[in-house]
Amino acid sequence: MTQEFGPADLKKALRQQQNEINDFTIYSILAALQREDKNKKIFEKIAREEQQHYQFWVGITQRQLAPQNWLVMWYVLLVKLLGTSFALKSLEKKECGAEAFYKELFDLYPQAKAIYHQEVSHELELIDMLHDKKLLYTGAIVLGMNDALVELTGTLSGIALAFDKTLVVGATGLIMGIAASLSMAGSAYLESKENPNPDISALSYSAYTGVSYIITTAVLVLPFFVLHSMVAALALMFVFALIAIVLYTFYISVAKDLSFKGRVLEMSSITFGVAIISFFIGYAVKYFLGVEV
Repeated sequence: MTQEFGPADLKKALRQQQNEINDFTIYSILAALQREDKNKKIFEKIAREEQQHYQFWVGITQRQLAPQNWLVMWYVLLVKLLGTSFALKSLEKKECGAEAFYKELFDLYPQAKAIYHQEVSHELELIDMLHDKKLLYTGAIVLGMNDALVELTGTLSGIALAFDKTLVVGATGLIMGIAASLSMAGSAYLESKENPNPDISALSYSAYTGVSYIITTAVLVLPFFVLHSMVAALALMFVFALIAIVLYTFYISVAKDLSFKGRVLEMSSITFGVAIISFFIGYAVKYFLGVEV
């Protein structure tokens, strides 16, 4: 049946066939590893559909393909580390060109229309139904990370002019960050207890908040421990803060189907706006009060 295709179309068909066998293998492994019965059934259903899609392409290309094990293990690892929502939506978005190719086959192969509708909507709808505990704790991570970014960049910018040595600024920021993380964890615990969710543990929620705060603090103060120039340390701190904002926003935008650009601009404006205001406050304190260490 490959005579229906030219060399370019055959190459596209084989690439799509490879994607389908990869997806079938990924979802089959996730189904075997899944403990929750609801999620297990969802993974098994998607795996069956991916296998049917693969067999459709076998009938066209007359070839058998093996899954790319390195890619399969990469997505299984992403699910374990970052949750099902992020990993599987990334997987489906990677294949956004597949829908257009299936549409080209409607006249030649009527079965392609059913597969097209599954690729466009059904699989993502199933993924949205998955119970993703990591995504449930996103609010805690946002709370800890965002507060640390805003408070620490502001604090470090403000005291940088008052202190003469970068090591002193770094040590001060680290002490303040650890103390603030404990306070934030306690507040998050109380908040979770006051607004109970059967799927969320108050202790885990507070732990996510505190740990994300401490990690963000460590990243932001690191330049002050390794650089002697205050200007260079501040500049690198802002670079680290921007990288943290971009990475986290990318995760959220994929996992929750939110605007990436809008959230990056919003979070960056708040973080760097507070830092600039704090910098001028520190300058005013140094200039008018003569505080310098």
